[in-house]
Amino acid sequence: MAAGGGDKFSVLLPTYNERENLPLVVWLLVRTFQESGNNFEIIIIDDGSPDGTQEIAEQLEKIYGSDKIVRKLFSVLFSSGTAYIHGMKHATGNFIVIMDADLSHHVSLYFIKQKEGNFDIVSGTRYKGNGGVYGWDLKRKLISRGANFITQVLLRPGASDLTGSFRLYRKEVLQKLMEKCVSKGYVFQMEMIVRARQLGYTIGEVPISFVDRVYGESKLGGNEIVSFLKGLLTLFATT
Repeated sequence: MAAGGGDKFSVLLPTYNERENLPLVVWLLVRTFQESGNNFEIIIIDDGSPDGTQEIAEQLEKIYGSDKIVRKLFSVLFSSGTAYIHGMKHATGNFIVIMDADLSHHVSLYFIKQKEGNFDIVSGTRYKGNGGVYGWDLKRKLISRGANFITQVLLRPGASDLTGSFRLYRKEVLQKLMEKCVSKGYVFQMEMIVRARQLGYTIGEVPISFVDRVYGESKLGGNEIVSFLKGLLTLFATT
């Protein structure tokens, strides 16, 4: 029986052109879960990557087994919200971990924090305790800090980092939030926390050191910033 009374953790990994990063992030996840004794599965949700990411995922499935590595093709315009909805359909765990596959997120033991406070959601924060950001230029830091500051002022969500995408959810909580959320892209993570507070779910925070990706390019661009501002105003008007 797995540690934590038989809990199982399903990790949702949306990918697009992550062939260099995927083997290492999967290895880190497997090692972390094996050392902790927790049962797990890693669901790779690929958005039709042309760089061979799907072939790498297939090899990883052979190495670790199809009970641990689940490959799913996701072939619509990439956005984190719709990718997670797709991945949720195949998740068998009672806890869901969402994270990026670009190695910007270190694999932390979020389930320890969850057990300490029996939280519905545990969120990584770059803006609390010893959390921080490394490898970003000044422009990217200003965008992130500015987005978080404006959101705190307008929405007062009670969480210190709303735009991060490294979180643990109870499965039933994530399903409920997916039903309520309407945002896509960069603003999706922010809306999830805002809606969670509205519905009375408990949120714990773990300070994380966010390190910029080693391989590939960031998907954050001008269009995502505009979408964020539009989504922020929509949330302000409807919450």
